Amino acid sequence: MKDYLFAYGTLADDTAPPEIAATMKRLKLVGEGFVVGRLYDMGEYPGAVLGDTGDEKVFGKIFELDDNAAVLDRLDRFEGFDPQRPTTSLFVRTRSAINRADRPPLTGWVYEYNGDVKGAPVIKTGRYSKVSV
Repeated sequence: MKDYLFAYGTLADDTAPPEIAATMKRLKLVGEGFVVGRLYDMGEYPGAVLGDTGDEKVFGKIFELDDNAAVLDRLDRFEGFDPQRPTTSLFVRTRSAINRADRPPLTGWVYEYNGDVKGAPVIKTGRYSKVSV
C-alpha cells in the first residue's frame, strides 16, 4: 500500500535545507493539495495546526514515500518529532486527509506544529514561501 507525506513548509520548497535535501530527493512528487487547518509564521519556518472544519486550508505538496523506514526516521529528526515523546516534540507526525483538486483525497502523514501558537502571525493565504515569512 502506498504511503504519502504532505509537506507545506521547508520540505515543500524546491530547495529543501541541505540536511534533509537528499531524503526529499528520494520521494516522488505526486502533486499539490491541501489539509484543513491554519498556517502560522513561526519565524524560520511555518507551523500548521490541523482543524476539522473546511474554513481554513494549508496548501502544499504531496509526496509518495518509498518503503524505506529510514526515510520517516530522517524526516522525524528533521522536524523535531520523537515518537517516544510526542508531547514534548516540536512537531507531531499525524495521519490526515490530504485533499486534491478534482481527485479523491489521500490519507498521509503531516507534521503538525506542537507548540504554542498564541501571538504567532497567521499566514492567511495558507501558502508558505520564504517571502511570506
